[in-house]
Amino acid sequence: MEKIQNQNHTKETLYYSISRMLERASFYGFRAIVILYMAGESLTMKRTEALAIYGVLIGSLVFSQILGAIFGDLFVGNKKSIIFGGIMQAIGAFSLCIASTTGFYAGLVLIVLGNGLFSPNIISNFGKSYLNKTKLLDSGFTILYLAINLGSFLGILIIGYMGERYGYNIGFIISGVLSLISIIPVFIVAEKRLDKVEKNSLSIKKRILIILIALIAVALFWQLHEISSLRTYDLQLQLSEISTLGIPNHLWQSINSIFILPISIVTIILWTYFYSSQFFKIIIGFISGVLSFGILFLIPEVPTEQHTITYLVSLLFLGIAEIHISPIIQSVLTKYSNPKYLAILFSLAFLPNRLFSIIFGLFNDSLYDNPMLGLKIGIIGLIIIGIGLIGFVFWNKKVTNNELRH
Repeated sequence: MEKIQNQNHTKETLYYSISRMLERASFYGFRAIVILYMAGESLTMKRTEALAIYGVLIGSLVFSQILGAIFGDLFVGNKKSIIFGGIMQAIGAFSLCIASTTGFYAGLVLIVLGNGLFSPNIISNFGKSYLNKTKLLDSGFTILYLAINLGSFLGILIIGYMGERYGYNIGFIISGVLSLISIIPVFIVAEKRLDKVEKNSLSIKKRILIILIALIAVALFWQLHEISSLRTYDLQLQLSEISTLGIPNHLWQSINSIFILPISIVTIILWTYFYSSQFFKIIIGFISGVLSFGILFLIPEVPTEQHTITYLVSLLFLGIAEIHISPIIQSVLTKYSNPKYLAILFSLAFLPNRLFSIIFGLFNDSLYDNPMLGLKIGIIGLIIIGIGLIGFVFWNKKVTNNELRH
C-alpha cells in the first residue's frame, strides 16, 4: 500500500455523482410503483400479466444499454447521449400519467431507451475524468456506487410513498422531474478530451487478459453469491419473525444496503489517500465473501433469536465484499480499456455474468430445495477462485519484473 500524492477528486466527481443519484432515484422510484400501477384501477391488468411486462422491461435494459453505448461512443458523443437519455426518461415517466395502454407502453419504451442512453455513457464519462489520476479510480467509483445506492434508496422511499399515498401519477411526475434535474450537472461538466489522456504502457494483449480475468472472476463471484444467498433469504424470513431487536419487517429486505453506507465512506476515505492494486481489493472481496458465508454456515437450519447478531455480522462482511467487487470492476475496465469505446465495454460487461447465470440456472431446482448445499458450493467456489486470483497476481508481478529487466 502506498500513499497517493498530487491526485485529488474534483468537482466533476461531485457533478456526475449527483446526476447519477438523481437518475437512479427516478428510475428505482418508477420501478417501485409500476407493477402496482399496472394491476391497479387505471389499467386493471392481471398480476401475472403485470409481472410478465415488468420482466420484459428489465430484460430490455440490457439491450438498450448496448445500443445507447454504441450511440454515445461512435456517433453523437457520451455527453449528448446522457442528456438525450435523461430527457427521454422524463418524457416516458410523464407519458405514464396518460391513463391508456398507448401512453403506458410509449412511456415504458421511452424509459428503456432513455436508460440505455444515460447509464453506460455517464459511467464512461465518469471513468474518463480519472484517466490522468488512475490511483483514485477505486475511490472515485466507490463514490459513484454510494451515490447509486443512495439514489435507489431515496427513490423507492419517496416515490413509492408519494405514489401510494397521493396517486401513481404523482409518483410518475416526481420520477420525470428527477430525471430532468439529473441532466443539469452534466451540462456543467466539460467532456474529457482523450488526446490529453495518459497512454497505458501495457500491451494490448496484457490489458485484454487483465480485463477478461477480472470480468470472469467477478461474474463467478455474483453467481456464487446468488446461490449462497438462498440461505440468506431463508434466514431473513425466519429471523424477522422471531427477532426482538425491533427491526421493521420492510427493513429486513434491504438491511444489507444499510451496511453499504458506512463501509463505502470508510473505503472512500482510505482509498483517496492510500493506493493498493485493484486485484488485491478484489481478493479482499472474495475473502470477505468466504467469511460472510462461513458465518452463515455456523447458524443451524432452524435459528433462534440469539443468532440474529451472527446473521448481521455475516451481512457486514457481505457488504465489505460488495464494496471490494462492484466499484472495482468498473475501475479495472476504465484503467485497462481503450477510452474511446469505454461505454460499449461497460454495456457488454454483463455477458460473462449472464453466461454463468444460464449455467448455474441448470441446478436451481436442487439448490432451492437445499439452501445449505448452495452455501457450501458458494464457500468452496469463492475459496478456489480467490486462490486462483492470488496466483495470477504473483504470476503477473513476476512477468512484469522480467519485462523491466529486459
